[in-house]
Amino acid sequence: MMKMRNLLVSYWRMSTVLRLFAIASAIIVLFGALMHVIEPETFRTIFDGIWWASVTTTTIGYGDIVPKTLAGKLAAIVLIALGTGIIAAYFASISAAAASRETAHTNGQLPYTERGHVIIVGWNERAREMLLRFARQDSLPRFVLIDATVPSHPLPHIPFHFIKGSAHDDAVLEKANIGHAQFVIITADPHKAEEDADTDTIVALLAAKSLNPSVYAIVEILTARNVQNAFRAGADEVVQTNLLASTAMAASLRSPGVAGAIERMLGRFGEQTLRLLTPTEQQIGQPFTTVQQLLLEQNITLLGVIRGDNGNLSILPQRPIEEHDRLFVFVP
Repeated sequence: MMKMRNLLVSYWRMSTVLRLFAIASAIIVLFGALMHVIEPETFRTIFDGIWWASVTTTTIGYGDIVPKTLAGKLAAIVLIALGTGIIAAYFASISAAAASRETAHTNGQLPYTERGHVIIVGWNERAREMLLRFARQDSLPRFVLIDATVPSHPLPHIPFHFIKGSAHDDAVLEKANIGHAQFVIITADPHKAEEDADTDTIVALLAAKSLNPSVYAIVEILTARNVQNAFRAGADEVVQTNLLASTAMAASLRSPGVAGAIERMLGRFGEQTLRLLTPTEQQIGQPFTTVQQLLLEQNITLLGVIRGDNGNLSILPQRPIEEHDRLFVFVP
């Protein structure tokens, strides 16, 4: 009695699709066995009966096996009346479940379960441009976008996952599977004052780092006074968009056209891109100009060296490359 009760409890805990599948399977097996008992000459094995019940309930009706006796035909009528309705309900439930899942995905309600992905916080022009640029590549990283302002998936033609909500909320970050993310990119909210946007960015950074201290965090900071606060909160890299823009503008004042040249250089993503390379054993100890020539033979342009001792960018021609330096290059 207890086993039966536990079985019923387990049954009612199943999803509607699984319950209907269980009922349909039971009916098909039951009527398959019944037809073998009623007409053993027509339905020589129970499997023949199950085959006939399957094609009958799904309204396929091959006609290779049909009941010949009155009892068999009455059983067939009962099966058609009972089974086809359940089968129809089963397929309708599957369609409804698929539609519900698609709606949940579009509306940002579906949790993300894969690992090694990139989480982007905030929907704005920077996030849009980043996703569009990567969409042109053959190997697209797995992206998850978190945003509370857009009503649904903002770019349905590009394969990335959307989570609706605030990145300040642990439940939203966990829905984006922050614990197994490789990178998190937190962009500044363009609808807020710069100081408030930076505060939101740092709060989101603290929330992400508290759930996954090892995630590599790249954050956008608008005001110079909050850069150190971002690093204190756990940022691995800080992008100062205002500094980049003002530097390009100032350069164009000194030499008109520089800002456009920088824009065109950065716009060649997919043809060439900026990277940091670890120097090889052959390059270590060689002067900057020598390494520059060696890299040019590989169609790689050396722009500078990030010094391993202080992190500054060096372009001194005769400075030797050291083991802990990183080469700032433009590669095909």
